Amino acid sequence: MGLLDFLILLLIAGICGAVAQVIAGFSRGGCLVSIAVGFIGALLGVWLQRLTGLPEIFAIDVNGTQFPIVWSIIGGVLFAVVVSLFTRPTRYYID
Repeated sequence: MGLLDFLILLLIAGICGAVAQVIAGFSRGGCLVSIAVGFIGALLGVWLQRLTGLPEIFAIDVNGTQFPIVWSIIGGVLFAVVVSLFTRPTRYYID
């Protein structure tokens, strides 16, 4: 896997993580957090997919590396919801 392939995987994970955060209604941080949510969501989503025996719906192949888009979003939503349950809400005060 070259540098370009790794950057493409980071971009895909960032988009999946951002979509998952929007669906969950929880966002902490920026681009790096979205990438982390995308990768953790992919791990969690693939684990759920194998556990339930459901098919892989949509995956992108980047030079031999499969990245599951739909399962990444599902796992990212679950991860973002769990993180939002254990963190305080951010409050903004306007003077």
